[in-house]
Amino acid sequence: MNWKLIVQLSLFGLAMGVATVFVIPSRIEPVFWLVIFVICAYVIATRCSRGYFLHGLFVSLVNSVWITAAHIVFFDQYITNHRQEAAMMTSMPLPNSPRTMMALMGPVIGLASGVVLGLLSVAAHKIVGGRAKQR
Repeated sequence: MNWKLIVQLSLFGLAMGVATVFVIPSRIEPVFWLVIFVICAYVIATRCSRGYFLHGLFVSLVNSVWITAAHIVFFDQYITNHRQEAAMMTSMPLPNSPRTMMALMGPVIGLASGVVLGLLSVAAHKIVGGRAKQR
């Protein structure tokens, strides 16, 4: 495992965690994630010699830590700018503790997105072939 690469790529998650609080609305957030996932998959495919799926999985799990932390730390600003998410939280378990709900759901979303990024990383490796460099 290339943990340095995993942490470096997870910084996209830190940037998105803060950006989704203050700048990026929910309706266009998936477009940003698609671009980030394609970039991460390409970097994983070209810089790793094996374990493409696991690298993608771990990048997304670390992303989820950054994003969840940013959303919890800046909770008041996040909820102010994300009315639809605030409404959804009232119908989920622990409606009186939305920060706890975020802390519980963050890793679940990280795992699901990790499967997607892992699969994209494997596909990117198949496309770019044997150009991997061990760093």
